[in-house]
Amino acid sequence: MSQMIQCHRVESRSDQRAFLRLEKELYRDDPHWVTPLWGERKQLCAFAGKHPFYNNAECQAFLATKDGKVCGRVLAIVNHAHNRYHNEKRGFFGFFECVDDEAVAKTLLDEACRWLTEKGMTDVRGPVNPSLNYECGLLVDGFDSPPTFLISYNHPYYEKLVTAAGFEKTQDLFCYDASIDDLDDLDPKLQFVIDEATKRFKVNCRPISRKTFDADVKAFLKIYNQSLQRTWGYVPMSDDELVHQAGQLKLLIVPELTSIAEIDGEPVGAGFGLLDYNQVLKKMNGHLLPFGWLKLMLGKRKITRLRLVSTNVLPEYQKWGLGLVTLARILPDAIRFGIQTGEFSWVLESNSLSRGTIERGGARRAKTQRIYDRKL
Repeated sequence: MSQMIQCHRVESRSDQRAFLRLEKELYRDDPHWVTPLWGERKQLCAFAGKHPFYNNAECQAFLATKDGKVCGRVLAIVNHAHNRYHNEKRGFFGFFECVDDEAVAKTLLDEACRWLTEKGMTDVRGPVNPSLNYECGLLVDGFDSPPTFLISYNHPYYEKLVTAAGFEKTQDLFCYDASIDDLDDLDPKLQFVIDEATKRFKVNCRPISRKTFDADVKAFLKIYNQSLQRTWGYVPMSDDELVHQAGQLKLLIVPELTSIAEIDGEPVGAGFGLLDYNQVLKKMNGHLLPFGWLKLMLGKRKITRLRLVSTNVLPEYQKWGLGLVTLARILPDAIRFGIQTGEFSWVLESNSLSRGTIERGGARRAKTQRIYDRKL
């Protein structure tokens, strides 16, 4: 049986097309899967243009075939920025898709690990697509609903495939669901913290301004970088990545669903709510051209779900409740927009401070994404 399974590097345009097409084939009948934005997917897999992530990284894509039919794919990644920041020799894998066959998955992942070993790596972690700053984690719990925008999704059997290939859990990422109706039962202690922090630091919270949009988005991304310096597995985005992300977000951000906390006119915290565009993208087949952008913009007013991507505060203010202050500014505007449910995602298992605050606020853990490690 193993002689029927083959694995080869993706080198041709036809291989690239097969790599992307496999995802569509595997989820064709899955009601929860949402077609990705293929243009962005090609860049992140290094198939089209040069995504700024790869200014500090390199990768190699692989395809597995069985009886001549493509049945698995993976991207092996060397993130030089990560290894410099953490003083490691760690490789990564991402964009993993496979049929329900442990032999195929093992052959595929072993080949990716072999390439990483040739590059001098001693460990491998994943899935990340292509780093923790983008989609990441293997869904292991919460298959009863579609993923929110920019949250990864996979079949339930993937956990079995990855662990059978020698990978072990290293960290979980949690997605929490909250309803606007939950505000009626909000813990009074949380409101007390918000009021006290606002008075103590004379905090002024405002949404991102359309007049200074570029500067505000850059300020948010800089706070994001600084606030996560001690977070597990985190690597700061490069300046080129920050510029790229700002450009991507410009068309997607709804200013009133964001928040910048200022002390003496200086940004110290930022809250970022992103509409669950998956409610619209599901009908667009992954293409923004020629009319996809128009459909996206016209459809966003019908979106009823908000993904609270992050509430980031500079390290010196993180224990004083400024994250709650920043979030509280968004809620009234979210209600006016028509938001009915929100998702806090994702939250690290090891981030007990954020998890505790979210859980005290009444949010329920709805999905778990898992990151795995393996020694090479």
